Amino acid sequence: MIFNETERTIALRYVKSRRAEGFISISAWFSLVGIMLGVATLIVVMSVMNGFRTELVDRILGINGHLIVYNNKDLEISNFNEVVKKILDTENVVAVTPHLEGQALAKTKSTVSGVIVRGTNWSDLPAKKLLWQSLDQTSISNFKDKKSIILGYRLAQRLNVNIGDYISLISPNGMETVLGILPVKKNFIIGGFFDIGMYEYDNNFIFIPWEKAEDFLSTKDVAHGIEIFLSDQKSTSQVHDDLITKIGDNFTIVDWKKRNSSFMNALAVEKNVMFLILTLIIVVAAFNIISSMIMLVQSKKSDIALMRTMGASKYLIIRVFLLTGSIIGILGTFIGSAIGVIVSIYIEEIRIFVSTLFGQELFSAKIYFLSNLPSKINFNEVFMVIFISIILTLIASIFPAWKASKITPAEALRYE
Repeated sequence: MIFNETERTIALRYVKSRRAEGFISISAWFSLVGIMLGVATLIVVMSVMNGFRTELVDRILGINGHLIVYNNKDLEISNFNEVVKKILDTENVVAVTPHLEGQALAKTKSTVSGVIVRGTNWSDLPAKKLLWQSLDQTSISNFKDKKSIILGYRLAQRLNVNIGDYISLISPNGMETVLGILPVKKNFIIGGFFDIGMYEYDNNFIFIPWEKAEDFLSTKDVAHGIEIFLSDQKSTSQVHDDLITKIGDNFTIVDWKKRNSSFMNALAVEKNVMFLILTLIIVVAAFNIISSMIMLVQSKKSDIALMRTMGASKYLIIRVFLLTGSIIGILGTFIGSAIGVIVSIYIEEIRIFVSTLFGQELFSAKIYFLSNLPSKINFNEVFMVIFISIILTLIASIFPAWKASKITPAEALRYE
């Protein structure tokens, strides 16, 4: 053991509440609670930030490819089937799906809204895992028959439509007539809805069978982009470099990180800033330890003097008060860690309970892009928080312990 039995006994007696030092004991308890809340809050926030990033990435890659190929010189890829064959021969590539994409105006009897239209083949839908998993058998059959479209359920709610209803899509790609350029308008049957749990997609996207998308977007035998799905997102950089030499300089290859760089950078910055801000809570609690320990030293001057006259060294006095402050910090750290981990595990249940209790939505999908409050505990970060908290409490205990060791028996006992 680092501390011997004598030191542990004295330190524990000083930590326990006594009538004569009631205010000092209350101050120590406040320090413990401060450290406990600081550690718990830091762990919960870091876990939610990790969960948010993981869920966001999973949903982005659940409907989009890890890499997307575009034409450098034109918006369209005319020889996309040849490019697809070259990409499929690349290691770690599991699926390659060409797509058509454009903006449109969706119109129903009561509502008009801007949407993003994507043309895709039925056989390519399984590559988009989250999209495929959210579709029921009716939606899949309807899309396979090339008779209907599928759209996000939030968009369906906004447009107030159901399966079997008709929806009008107006394309900005004009059609030349004797009266000038007129927008293309087509009517489609709604065959199903998807729900991937990401507001941006559920509220804006419509998927159309390839042939109908060609007719609506006024294209023929071309693709606007080619999505590449990999077996492991960690191999994105390697596949990117392999494809650059394989498909030539006429194409631009954009990976998912670059395509969503604003999201990723914002999350990284926010996580680092929140870590620094919340660490200050632990620092403030550590300062409380300093004040309570200094008051304890002042009230124990006579005890320190007696121990010195009985042969206790300055080193022993330092160790006693270091241990006293450390007990407060370590106890608060481990209780706070346990609370933080438990809250992180049940954060969604807690959110639902508080939302129901107060009748307020605490995690709006419109703002945070996700329907549920995610959480992912990184135990390396938990151990780092515990380490930082313990180090701060040890540092906070050094000055009061040093001050206690400077008390001389003669000076302390002069007025006793």
